[in-house]
Amino acid sequence: MSIRGKLSCAPSLGTHRRSPAPGTANDHFSGTGRGGRVDFRCGGQFHHNGGAVKRHFWSYALYGLAGFVVSGALAFKIFQPVQVLPRIRLAPAFALTDQNGQRLTSEDLRGHVVLYSFVYTRCEEPRCDAVLETMRAVHEGLADADLRDIPITLITISFDPDHDTPDVLKEYAGRVSAQPPEWYFATIQDKTLLKTVLGGGFEFYYEPREDGTFTFDPLLVLVDGWGVIRGEYRYHTEVATEERILRHLGVLAEEIRNSRGAARVAYEAAHLFLCYAP
Repeated sequence: MSIRGKLSCAPSLGTHRRSPAPGTANDHFSGTGRGGRVDFRCGGQFHHNGGAVKRHFWSYALYGLAGFVVSGALAFKIFQPVQVLPRIRLAPAFALTDQNGQRLTSEDLRGHVVLYSFVYTRCEEPRCDAVLETMRAVHEGLADADLRDIPITLITISFDPDHDTPDVLKEYAGRVSAQPPEWYFATIQDKTLLKTVLGGGFEFYYEPREDGTFTFDPLLVLVDGWGVIRGEYRYHTEVATEERILRHLGVLAEEIRNSRGAARVAYEAAHLFLCYAP
């Protein structure tokens, strides 16, 4: 065998360029000496340098990562090991005056799961009674709920501060056996600030009528111990039953108990994949 045949796929250690034979235009090689760049073709195939190899490696790595994420998402969606309540938005900050004339602020409630409702004591409409009946049923159901050491507080806020003084609220609260610290009746005397907190923060709609009554859309709001709204129960869009609210309280309490350590990863994944409790 000739030397030329043996060197047909070997790079040169020195600077060398060979003219291709007719019909073999891709059969050539070149070099820049020891330690230099080698760029040659053999049999029509291009041999890449180190940079190209790295690019291929990262491409495969990205494909693998994407496949892992998609597989994980599908598996999580199928098996759904945990369920959560959505993190809707931050609840507003406030300072209320309760039925005993005591100041109650949003900071006082940090670490408490709070269920809010909104009424006014002069209301004679059936929907006002429905809101209070739901709150009363939830209050009674807490005794049998498996919430363990998670503190739960109920707060009913009046949007008629001109009439609903602390004394009026105290008498009204007695009708449903509401006593702090389990269940507060409260309001904000400054009507402009009250509108900001209720209308802007909780997104509760109410407007006064000329006869002193109010038009409003009944609403209950569930807020976690970090001050994040986790549930909105609007009577004109879905039934706000005490069973559903108590079930959601249990889901939220379970998440709070598992908010540290390795279990937290599963709950964050449940939020990522929107595994919300019905």
